[in-house]
Amino acid sequence: MTDQKNNFFNVDAMEQGIPRTLSDGMETRVFSGDSAMISIVRIGPNSSGKLHSHPEEQWGFLFRGSGVRTQDGKEISVSVGDFWRTPGNVEHGFRAGPEGAVVFDVFAPPREDYKKPGSGFGV
Repeated sequence: MTDQKNNFFNVDAMEQGIPRTLSDGMETRVFSGDSAMISIVRIGPNSSGKLHSHPEEQWGFLFRGSGVRTQDGKEISVSVGDFWRTPGNVEHGFRAGPEGAVVFDVFAPPREDYKKPGSGFGV
């Protein structure tokens, strides 16, 4: 039987998960499973990360704040409740609005470079 306590988390519990600094003003906590990985990304007001790509598929859900999602050369304004799919190897990034943003990302399969604490976007 699995220890169920190790399978439950809270989005605001900053002591949980694997810490990663993506860029100035952009922090995440990563939770890796067998087939997928979740990253809770906190982005400061008007902060952004560099455009990047990786082979894993990524889904994002904006549940606090606002911002602009850049994906495949297009900029899309997003607000609370919006979510998106980014196929593998598609260049993408995010810039938070004036109140910042919190994004719930899902990667499938899990990103190997995110399974340990670190900095940067990995690839």
